[in-house]
Amino acid sequence: MEQNKAYASLRLTVVAAAVSMAFAGPAIADGDLPALGESSSPWKVDLTYENHTVGRERAGLAKFRNTLQAELDKKVGDGWTIHGIMRGSWDGVYRMNSSEYGKNAGGSINMQSTTPGGYLSTPWGTGPVTNTVVAGLGLPANTFVDAYGPNNPNTGLRVLGDRWHDINGGVAFAVPVRPCDYDSRGCRDFGGYGDKKLSELEAPEFNERLDFIRELYAKKTFDLADGKSLFLKVGKQQVVWGRTDLFRVLDVINPVDYSRNNIYDELADIRIPMWIVQAEYRMGASETMQDRNLQVVWNFDKFRANNLGQCGSPNSILDAGCFFRGMANLWDNGGTVSNFANVAPGVLLATNFGPGVIGLKDVHLPDWKLSNTQLGMKYEGVTQGGLSFSLNALTYRSQLPSLRGGKRATNAFTGTFAESNPYLISFDMYFPRVNLIGGSMDFQVPSANAAVRVEAALTHGEEFPNTLRPELYSKNKVFRSVIGVDRPTFIPFISETSATLISGQLFYQHIFNHEWEQRQFGPAGMPDWQDNVIGTLLIKGFLKSGTVSPQIIFAHDFRAKATVAAPQVEWNVTNDLKLTFGANYKLENGKDNWNFDDCRACNPFAPFTAPSGDTNALVSYSRGLGGLEPLGRFRAGPIGAAFKENDIFIKLNYKF
Repeated sequence: MEQNKAYASLRLTVVAAAVSMAFAGPAIADGDLPALGESSSPWKVDLTYENHTVGRERAGLAKFRNTLQAELDKKVGDGWTIHGIMRGSWDGVYRMNSSEYGKNAGGSINMQSTTPGGYLSTPWGTGPVTNTVVAGLGLPANTFVDAYGPNNPNTGLRVLGDRWHDINGGVAFAVPVRPCDYDSRGCRDFGGYGDKKLSELEAPEFNERLDFIRELYAKKTFDLADGKSLFLKVGKQQVVWGRTDLFRVLDVINPVDYSRNNIYDELADIRIPMWIVQAEYRMGASETMQDRNLQVVWNFDKFRANNLGQCGSPNSILDAGCFFRGMANLWDNGGTVSNFANVAPGVLLATNFGPGVIGLKDVHLPDWKLSNTQLGMKYEGVTQGGLSFSLNALTYRSQLPSLRGGKRATNAFTGTFAESNPYLISFDMYFPRVNLIGGSMDFQVPSANAAVRVEAALTHGEEFPNTLRPELYSKNKVFRSVIGVDRPTFIPFISETSATLISGQLFYQHIFNHEWEQRQFGPAGMPDWQDNVIGTLLIKGFLKSGTVSPQIIFAHDFRAKATVAAPQVEWNVTNDLKLTFGANYKLENGKDNWNFDDCRACNPFAPFTAPSGDTNALVSYSRGLGGLEPLGRFRAGPIGAAFKENDIFIKLNYKF
């Protein structure tokens, strides 16, 4: 509580100081009051309305979002200016399609058991493995038998991952999907999402973090000696370090709200602005450089994670929000897990678990304190030959969560509590400290009439799932890079008067000290690929004097073998009215490569979960038995995990 008060006090102090400086007119050196007379100017206000309506295959209406945005600018004297963007939205999909995303979503579900004769489907909560069947076999707290009781009924549920895959012998469990004021099961604050009521899902900007303030900052350039200057920007803002689209390498200062439209909105619209102090020392030219700048960025805001989308909302990237909510419900209330118990060769039975055995227990969100703020530095310059480059360093908290397993379990038969239990599928969520160094450069290739963009970054401190470790995660260094090429090209069948923009990008990721082994039943270790490449291609034309702009974007994940094609047409009907029609369609050809060890045979409940005939039945370790849940989502990636979410959409944008 005291830390939160300190954070609020610091934020108000810094913002108040910035506003005070901004309104301190040209006589500030003489101690006069702020001057808002001749030195100030009227507010410049641009107001925009947008409707974004999406239809989704098999789901129906997936978005009916209405957004009103005001962009405000004002010069207030002595070179200071104030810039603000206020945005509020209301998405009617939760009421208009309540059976899919709102208070009536979900229903009763069945779980799956595997037998030599095929799959057996039984209602959630009925086992067939219950405490009466496995008493004395080492399965603790197996008391979840009242599936239709008041605390955890078989209603308002979906099966984890059912939107993008079938169970097919893998583990699966129930996921509550209704807003948290209608069904609180599994609701947690995962870093700004996961515990939202219907009204908060409908109007996400209106919350305690004041997200309706997209930007609000004061800025000024101070002239120094020898032609140098100091640029200062203080307030809620986006700091853009990256030069890429869709996927980020250096552009990690602000978290991202993927719940708005997965990866398909512009980053400028889905970055989450933070309260930041940005100072830039502009040194100008030297004998070897055309320009030089040194930038320092201090993000003093309270920690904010990427918004991965609450389970039950239309956009939950990687289906991660459902995984988290389902695991939290398993810990709190117990539940049935498909195909968990290895009771005979070829027989995997749905298994009931009581509360406090497996699942997600605690979410450790970083409190506000100075040691949890984020600090970055960037040196950038332009050589005499015209090459623009930057050198970047940043220390920050990971915006993606880490699940640290093997934590704890309570044995209902003995009442004992184990703080550490190797390979147990019991997790706490953390957001580790990450350090990044990297750089970028831009240059022209006149002979090819092309511009080239390059970024690279090395991080230390990121954490990944790893079923070869007793704690089920490992900490690894990661190298990421991207090369992009932009070229205007005349393509006569598109336009004989305007060039068509062709832009291609290749993203590369390498995980150092990657761990992966082939075990008795399949691969085990880290589900994330050691090396992966994602390619994107944009083709954008300009017709009718630029008023009509057709484009198509392709993105292909090479290891996941998943592809998305996103065509659209923008039509500027007038200077103030724009219509956009489009779609995105996903393809996959690599689902067999997405299966991965799920640790059901890691055997934390010896000898109950050991495969039949295992010679080390009392030893906990991974045997590699797996399916698509829960780790296959990291192999499928954001494209593969959404390959059944094919959308068509229309946007109307009007500027008043």
